[in-house]
Amino acid sequence: MQISRESAHVDSTKQLSSPHTGTVSDRAGILAHYVDSRAASENLCKGLEPEDLVIQSMSDVSPLKWHLAHTTWFYEQFVLEPRTPNYRWYHEQYPFLFNSYYQTVGPMHCRAERGLLSRPTVQEVYAYRKAIDQRITELLDSIRDEDLPSLAGIMELVRHHEQQHQELILTDIKHIFSSNPLMPAYRPEQPPTHQTARDQAWVPITGGRHSIGHANQDFCFDNEQPRHEVLIQPFELADRLVTNAEFQDFIDDGGYQRHDLWLSMGWDAINKHNWTSPLYWFRLSNRWMEYTLNGPRPLRDHEPVSHISFFEADAYARWAGHRLPTEAEWETAAQHSKVNGNLAEQRHHHPLPADAAPGLRQMFGDTWEWTASPYTAYPGYKPHPGAIGEYNGKFMCNQYVLRGGSCATPASHIRHSYRNFFYPDTRWQFTGLRLARDTIL
Repeated sequence: MQISRESAHVDSTKQLSSPHTGTVSDRAGILAHYVDSRAASENLCKGLEPEDLVIQSMSDVSPLKWHLAHTTWFYEQFVLEPRTPNYRWYHEQYPFLFNSYYQTVGPMHCRAERGLLSRPTVQEVYAYRKAIDQRITELLDSIRDEDLPSLAGIMELVRHHEQQHQELILTDIKHIFSSNPLMPAYRPEQPPTHQTARDQAWVPITGGRHSIGHANQDFCFDNEQPRHEVLIQPFELADRLVTNAEFQDFIDDGGYQRHDLWLSMGWDAINKHNWTSPLYWFRLSNRWMEYTLNGPRPLRDHEPVSHISFFEADAYARWAGHRLPTEAEWETAAQHSKVNGNLAEQRHHHPLPADAAPGLRQMFGDTWEWTASPYTAYPGYKPHPGAIGEYNGKFMCNQYVLRGGSCATPASHIRHSYRNFFYPDTRWQFTGLRLARDTIL
């Protein structure tokens, strides 16, 4: 395959590299990870119709076709172009159409208008993916041995980027389908669980000096570093996530009508948007129902409440007489928990009731957990130069940190130190809460 054209962005994109090199660095291993990741994205779209892949139901949601193309552009922009002399773009307009927010590498199409693009077609996007897959394979075959470590680092970063979009594919198609009066199911439900959540218990966490942040040479994003010490007062953390039944008690007690429970911006938000329940809850014949990726069904009491904003999580915590944990408290409590749970590979595509094991449960999977911490830089953090500096650092304003992953998060993507972040009125992700309280002395 001939690849030729003078690059316009070589200098800036060459600065994009992984913060860590503790990853697979042999050709076969790099290719295997690449193939698995690319297949996972396409498998999430199997069974959908082309019409399903072109809808944009709100500005935060992107058409699934766009996710498939954007992740492909990401490889073209940050892997192929900097390493290929006189690089020829697959299509000269794709860098404009499928750039998301990287000002360093050029202009971009308006995010809120991605759903207006009937072209390229879904078929053309799949052809684009196939062509770039071929170019990546050719690059791996031809690159010099001494350049493999650098390539391995950027390939790991870009693989994790595609995993983020795999999660978005699930959350976006859920919002898209929920906006359709037919409320179609994305996939049939896995065998349902009839597990009952036991009463909430409290787990004491020792205060003192603790270290948080990424601790080893495995991959992480730059916002997870540097590792640093924090001072934590003794506190207690709920052993499981708040359930639908518990949140319904908040609703029944007039939680959405009591201004004293809400932050001022939260009170403005619920009145502006007429929120009276979590996203995807609705009433049918005087019964609470919930739209899920398996279709609409009666609300299940013992499943974790999901699709709530930071404002709703905070109001519930106040109503319950407790609070949200800080992200430092959450990471300190989670440090001895294994990274497993109801994650994307389980294919439930929905939060499940907590099991009956002792101690902290549901620390990973089910729902992202809102914390009380604003998304800011760790002490000593400095964004990387070039395009990678736009990946996390420039969003450290007016957002809150969430921890633990959800039922849509790939298992190999989540870590104890992983910092997700969203604006406080965000609800379309699988977002829930866990309570904390100060130790009673």
